[in-house]
Amino acid sequence: MTRQPGPLRIGNASGFYGDRFDAMREMLTGGELDVLTGDYLAELTMLILGRDRLKDPGAGYARTFLRQLEECLGLARERGVRIVANAGGLNPAGLADAVRQLADRLGLPVRVAHVEGDDLTAAHPGSLAAHAYLGGFGIAACLREGADVVVTGRVTDAALVTGPAAAHFGWGPGDHDRLAGAVVAGHVLECGAQATGGNYAFFHEAARSGRDLRRPGFPLAELHEDGTCVITKHPGTGGFVDVGTVTAQLLYETAGARYAGPDVTARLDTVRLTQDGPDRVRVEGVRGEAPPPTLKVGVNRLGGFRNEVAFVLTGLDIEAKADLVREQLTDALAKSPPAEVRWDLVRTDRPDAPSEETASALLRLVVRDPSQEAVGRALSGAAIELALASYPGFHVLAPPGKGSPYGVFEDVYVPQGGVDHVAVLHDGRRIPVPPAHDTVVLDEVPEPPLPQPLSHGHTARAPLGLVAGARSGDKGGNANVGVWVRSDDAWRWLAHELTVDRFRQLIPESGRLKVTRHPLPHLRALNFVVEGILGEGVAAQHRFDPQAKALGEWLRSRHLDIPEILL
Repeated sequence: MTRQPGPLRIGNASGFYGDRFDAMREMLTGGELDVLTGDYLAELTMLILGRDRLKDPGAGYARTFLRQLEECLGLARERGVRIVANAGGLNPAGLADAVRQLADRLGLPVRVAHVEGDDLTAAHPGSLAAHAYLGGFGIAACLREGADVVVTGRVTDAALVTGPAAAHFGWGPGDHDRLAGAVVAGHVLECGAQATGGNYAFFHEAARSGRDLRRPGFPLAELHEDGTCVITKHPGTGGFVDVGTVTAQLLYETAGARYAGPDVTARLDTVRLTQDGPDRVRVEGVRGEAPPPTLKVGVNRLGGFRNEVAFVLTGLDIEAKADLVREQLTDALAKSPPAEVRWDLVRTDRPDAPSEETASALLRLVVRDPSQEAVGRALSGAAIELALASYPGFHVLAPPGKGSPYGVFEDVYVPQGGVDHVAVLHDGRRIPVPPAHDTVVLDEVPEPPLPQPLSHGHTARAPLGLVAGARSGDKGGNANVGVWVRSDDAWRWLAHELTVDRFRQLIPESGRLKVTRHPLPHLRALNFVVEGILGEGVAAQHRFDPQAKALGEWLRSRHLDIPEILL
């Protein structure tokens, strides 16, 4: 990849496996690009691909990517756009071969390379998939050797940007500030339309101002040699880019001030955002530090089997009806009770309701056990046998099935040199990628000074979301909730009001869990990490919202005393 004057324009066309199929074509035809990336992997995706590979050893990659390339590979070649994607999943070599076969069939002279070395499954007996999160220098090696398409397995999401940037600008492992800027750009791009108005807390304000949120465009970064960038999107596409949308994505699935990766640790507390024109946000000031001496490894394994049934309780005596069916099923399952039984009564009912649906509550029963029989036939038989022998109005949303397998995710760590990170080129050459030698053990950043508290008069009881935005997500069994405000006065209030104790009051589920608060003053934001709220990870479906996607919106809906001058 030869260095060119001006910024490197890197776009994104996928935030997850299943994202909008035609985004690749939209990004290639909508404006100028140098590199187009695609993020197809998540903790749950690795489990899904692992189960695919059990059925077919040649599987294990995102097949959607191949179908997209069938339509767009010629277009990318014609426009000189390099494609970098982690769609290789558990089988990057297999995907690279499939792309070569596709290129041959289409008559396109395309050089395809891949990155490997992340697969540590053999070192973790009993796991379905265990993969280290690699950095971007394997991608950089492929691009420097002329690759047109680079596919990887498990790399960090930001590596899809740091790799092309390092190749284009000639950065080395010691360029910490520049790499950190690229990490921040990559983190903003990685979830696609979440940076352009998708899933945005203040979407209603944007709609009232005339912005079209029905089909947000995908984001791109104009990345400069010094590591600064501008986040934007192609002209004429839907959605919008402003400081709020970029702030929201910066807080997504992060924790403290130090955002660690295999190439660099980016200091999120140094990020500065400014509006640089319509749909343009400048990102600058990012500082980087040497990466930690270890790499994160995501380990997925099958945890057992789960089943669930939702009983519909209608009208009067909701609590008594719930008590009756609980007692009946507990007795029916007493001979061989599942290892884990969880009941949740969801009060969606209203008094004197105008429809049967709004007069009804849901009682959810979720069971888990190592044995499929314990959660399958035993539960379904016991539940359905109550149909004529339980509470008045008995019915369920759907009869329970035979039980389905669920996964468990955990992260472990290995030394930076504990993987064989290799760039495999189009001509078969293999280039080893050395581990980072300059490393620093992660340490907590001292809490920054808070602003002076806001002097205010009267307060009003109102939802937090009238003042603050939020975005939440999952990391294994933990959830993060990033909360931000849009004015200095609101920050002076939020920084002192939304303490860990207040958070626990507003989110009672977190009451007995470890909650850590991380202030980020430059973003006027607080990031809360709630440990263990998601059990053993998204695949275990521990709670109603297994990925904590709406945890932030729940927090915004909670009422507290807010200064009237902010409302």
